[in-house]
Amino acid sequence: MKKYFYGVLSIHLIFMLANSSIADQPESTGISMGSKTMRADGHAPIGVMGDHMHKKGEWMVSYRYMKMDMDGSQDGKNDISPEEIATTIANPFFGMPMQPPTLRVVPTQMTMKMHMLGFMYAPTDWLTLMLMGSYIQKDMNHITFMGGMGTTELGRFETRTSGIGDTKLSGLIKLYDDDMHHIHANVGVSFPTGSIDETDDVLTPMGARPTLRLPYPMQLGSGTTDLLPGITYSGKSGAIGWGAQYSGTVRLGKNDESYTLGDIHELTAWTSYLLSPWISVSARLAGKTTGKIEGQDSEIVAPVQTADPDNHGGDRADFLVGVNLVGQSGILHGHRLAAEFGVPIHQNLNGPQLETDWLFTVGYQKSF
Repeated sequence: MKKYFYGVLSIHLIFMLANSSIADQPESTGISMGSKTMRADGHAPIGVMGDHMHKKGEWMVSYRYMKMDMDGSQDGKNDISPEEIATTIANPFFGMPMQPPTLRVVPTQMTMKMHMLGFMYAPTDWLTLMLMGSYIQKDMNHITFMGGMGTTELGRFETRTSGIGDTKLSGLIKLYDDDMHHIHANVGVSFPTGSIDETDDVLTPMGARPTLRLPYPMQLGSGTTDLLPGITYSGKSGAIGWGAQYSGTVRLGKNDESYTLGDIHELTAWTSYLLSPWISVSARLAGKTTGKIEGQDSEIVAPVQTADPDNHGGDRADFLVGVNLVGQSGILHGHRLAAEFGVPIHQNLNGPQLETDWLFTVGYQKSF
């Protein structure tokens, strides 16, 4: 209920801000800069990738920082405690050496931080090219329960990975454009530049501290070449903006460790209000469905939920609020700064998994 309350409160605050500024709105909601009109809502919320195109010869550089926090586990739609996982959830590796019958190591919290650097260039008015690279840091906390049964806590430990993620190259192809509506196709490829063999020290139920290959959520890439299909629609009328986007990640074959991450399908829709040419606020709904892992890395064998390929994927819906700023004159002209904060309003996860608590994105963009 707390997450629903925050969502309703955020919507209420957005419309309070919007209504308070209506009396101050000029008849023209943009500022003409030669042939350009600089509006804060000229781009979608910062959490939406590949949302806009550029004119022939234009470049854009962007930087985004994203942080996501996950805390506590959920099985399907229901919360599940570490003690319940440790005593009731079967270990799929039971029968192998040193593998207990249940999951005796339980993750309790995970934080992912991602730095994304992007470049866009338009060789023609109908095509914009986009290149996106990333640097990722992941931290996961665990409880290890003693021995093969019971709820006696042996200790706690943290694992960490960091490094370059997968690299994405996309083309945005204009399909329709007029004074109010715009539609373009998103066609891209993700290249497997992120590591899938990260290791760290762990604490086993017998008290040992070996260095092992970490489970799938702690790896930095997919290990596969992935297709990135999508389509984006946006529109504006006066101070009101809106849009929607479908984006997918389709895995091609298995990686070098004999598994494939689940395909991802995402659908999002947003609306924005231009408080002034230099600032707009937004509200967005985002839905995401992720498939289970197919295959298995033979080096990822441990009595922990994250090592089971079946305990991955599921459905999630988020509600997000954001703000876009754009400089209008002087040294700030054309510089964009934006932020977006979101919380899940629905999660239905495959098997016991850490549930998402919140996500935050802030970014800078400059066209030239």
